Amino acid sequence: MSDSSRDTAEGAGWGTAERGAYKQLMPERVEKISWFDPRMLWAARNGVLASWFGDPTGRTRSRWVAQRTAAGVPADKVIRRDDPDRFSFLVIGDTGEGDDPQYAVVPGLLRAGGDTRFAVLASDVIYPVGAADDYGTKFFRPYQDYRAPIYAIPGNHDWYEDLGGFMRVFCGDAPPLEREEKPRPPSRAWLRSLLWHRPRAADGRRLDEARALRSAPAQRAEQPGPYWAIDAGPVRIVGIDTGLLGTVDAEQGAWLREVSRGPRPKILVTGSPLYVDGEHHPCAIEGGGTVDEIVRDPEHHYVAAIGGDIHNYQRYPVDVGGRTVQYVVAGGGGAFMHATHTIPRVQVGGVTEEDFRCYPLRGDSLAFYSTLYGRRLRLRRFFTLTEAEATAVIAERLGIGPTRAPGGAAARVTRRVRLVAGLLGTGRRPEKRKRFRLPVRKIYTSLFSPGSATYSPPFFKCFLRLDVGPEAIRLRCYAATGNRAQELDPPVEDEVIIPLL
Repeated sequence: MSDSSRDTAEGAGWGTAERGAYKQLMPERVEKISWFDPRMLWAARNGVLASWFGDPTGRTRSRWVAQRTAAGVPADKVIRRDDPDRFSFLVIGDTGEGDDPQYAVVPGLLRAGGDTRFAVLASDVIYPVGAADDYGTKFFRPYQDYRAPIYAIPGNHDWYEDLGGFMRVFCGDAPPLEREEKPRPPSRAWLRSLLWHRPRAADGRRLDEARALRSAPAQRAEQPGPYWAIDAGPVRIVGIDTGLLGTVDAEQGAWLREVSRGPRPKILVTGSPLYVDGEHHPCAIEGGGTVDEIVRDPEHHYVAAIGGDIHNYQRYPVDVGGRTVQYVVAGGGGAFMHATHTIPRVQVGGVTEEDFRCYPLRGDSLAFYSTLYGRRLRLRRFFTLTEAEATAVIAERLGIGPTRAPGGAAARVTRRVRLVAGLLGTGRRPEKRKRFRLPVRKIYTSLFSPGSATYSPPFFKCFLRLDVGPEAIRLRCYAATGNRAQELDPPVEDEVIIPLL
């Protein structure tokens, strides 16, 4: 097995010159998404409008579900497969930017997961707004050589055009919804409708041509709607749709409670992770209760909850009354990297820094962003930190030991290194954070991180492989850096055995 980022800097992708072969899979022309581009932000305005003028997602989702029910899909929305008691599947989150980082995941995914029975895309299948014509280069082309079915749950970006593209691709080419009667002025709904982004009239004209790339019978999958359950071997995988604002409507909440009953072990897949960045986000259900209350209920037998939306890997083993549920963030499938160096020292839900795992390591994340902003601000000599300097200042600020095996003399933590780490929002210990009034970390993560795409390795992408057996699940997080070494032998960045009995 090859070195991981926890073993060596080379295992993290630093200092290797040979770029991977993923470029051969890409189209000649690639749209580069920038969240600093005002046109891109305007196209993706529906999330902001929903937060200002009311969120219509629940009503729209209910109409999609009613349409699919009328078409004859099972009322319980359960996909019943014939997988044996021992099988494997993949989980890939936040994939669809269609550029170098997404395609860089593919060679390692095919090598480490080509024998799996199916894959699940967890959130944000297509950026920036879920347009149907973007599926060719951002879904069908990158995964054309994956020979098994792919199921998906939508993320907020898939909802920016009212889920039309998603439903056409994953739900039996569902026809467009009929337009609702326009709201009357003056009202918040009327204001929202005036500004609401909608798909172009001709959107989807290239979809049939794109489908030919994944047209083999073994690749075909049809799901009952934007939320569903899969009975596969000894487990049930429950996928929920958290819409534009990370919440669940009452109708879906009632379904979730019903489909969660029974002794069968369950894995939740959600577009909004329940534990992330050292915080607990239980995910509200309209009308009362939370998704996490359902996960924690011992009668429901959940063993893991995997969420996308945040573009990295994190794992929190939380004790929920004498048993452990693995809460996982798995959004590193292709979109720009959300920083991990901004995560403070972990102390949440009984999970401490010793139990917590993330990828990329915080030091690698800080080195990555210092290089990126050193180049953007034309301050490379001042801003750029070596991976050794970044690792050392992370250890100092969080009060933790080195997360990578030492590879020589420790780097000096100078005044410059501390200043750069602070400017880039590096996390601290809880007792240290109370001294600062300015929310530097929140400002950094909300304003700077979302535009920080890069096109040179290492990319620090990842995907999950879950090997299911009657007694346990083996969950592994594989890295994809964009370098040739990690394509040929994808390193395992984290591994855990999850008991089912």
